Amino acid sequence: MTYILHLETATKSCSVALSGDGQLISLKESITEEFSHGENLTLYIQDVLREASIGMEQLNAVSIASGPGSYTGLRIGVSTAKGICYALNIPLIAIDALASLAYVAKEKYPNHNLCAMIDARRMEVYCSIYNSSLETLRPIAAEIIDEQSFNIFEPFVFFGDGAAKAHEIWKGRNCQFDNTVNSSAIGQINMALEKYQKKEFEDVAYFEPFYLKDFVSTAKK
Repeated sequence: MTYILHLETATKSCSVALSGDGQLISLKESITEEFSHGENLTLYIQDVLREASIGMEQLNAVSIASGPGSYTGLRIGVSTAKGICYALNIPLIAIDALASLAYVAKEKYPNHNLCAMIDARRMEVYCSIYNSSLETLRPIAAEIIDEQSFNIFEPFVFFGDGAAKAHEIWKGRNCQFDNTVNSSAIGQINMALEKYQKKEFEDVAYFEPFYLKDFVSTAKK
């Protein structure tokens, strides 16, 4: 049995999943506006392993949402994943956060074009668009949303924590908003197993998240 621990911290979702041979075994996740990943992530890891009666030493690899997304969330997730990989001498697997989000949506919309959107502040989103086979139609970019954005890909479903920005200005267009589809470690499972089997691992010492944009600090609320 190949056990992989999956960590999703690129968005407001703090999500941890454990899979065995590509099948979900246990899951713990929450979505909060406060980005409480620092407080919750290690606790969720403990809960997921305890629920599955799996010891840390039984893990074969750790997968992490590599970005784009929240600068702080990505740093927390990557540093935690690196620590586990160093301690157990197991490989680190990087999973595109938008592709993972699209995998979650595909379960609900198997025959649609999928527009995965992660909040990038103001009217900007990190976005990528996929067809029903999860082939990339529009590569990852930081986009400022307007009334006609992505109209050549209609009809499509848009989702993720950046999608609400487009909900009002895209009314009347041939696209569908779904606020129930959010980032989850579940979306990493298939891609992580495939990378594990192909030995597509990251250098634990030098791996850095894919931020896409430079970090800009803001005043704490």
